[in-house]
Amino acid sequence: MGVRLKEGVALKESEKDMLMMFFETLENQLMTMKENLDYQQLEDFIKVINESRCIFVMGAGRSGYIAKAFAMRLMHLGYDVYVVGETVTPRIASDEVLISISGSGETTSVVNISRKAKKLGCKLVSITCNKNSTLAGLSDVVVIRDAKNKDENGDAELSRIAPLGTLFEITSYILLDALVAELMHRKGLSERDLAEKHAVLE
Repeated sequence: MGVRLKEGVALKESEKDMLMMFFETLENQLMTMKENLDYQQLEDFIKVINESRCIFVMGAGRSGYIAKAFAMRLMHLGYDVYVVGETVTPRIASDEVLISISGSGETTSVVNISRKAKKLGCKLVSITCNKNSTLAGLSDVVVIRDAKNKDENGDAELSRIAPLGTLFEITSYILLDALVAELMHRKGLSERDLAEKHAVLE
């Protein structure tokens, strides 16, 4: 018998197995991330955030959604933050930081914009799987994520369970939310403080 969903659609055992395999794979990825965190990278990341007048974030595709989610939480924490490419995003200045997210570290648009930011004298933080990538080489701070990115095809089973950049994207999202929790703690903020900056025009 299958597992019945709320909508009344039954899952076959094989489909249920794939769901469980995904959750177990993600659980293992999160445990690996927890056990191998480079706290110095994160301290350097926090230092750049706190020393910058404004924060700019960017990523392409799904990484772009992660960048936007992080930007929202930084705004809730009281930082001046902008998403690259939005119509209200101002000119970046030399006392500001660009945070670029790319699993491969070779995404053309991300690398090109990051290179331009560096030429303008800005700090650059990258979140990537590839410490030898072009993006990492440009960066002042590199946060390495040990996860499969969309350009890796070595593990056929892993590719079947979590295709393309899924694992990099999900674990990066969680890592940045963990960083938000740390910043919230260091700034002595409560959930109520963040709620006061939450959008009401929804």
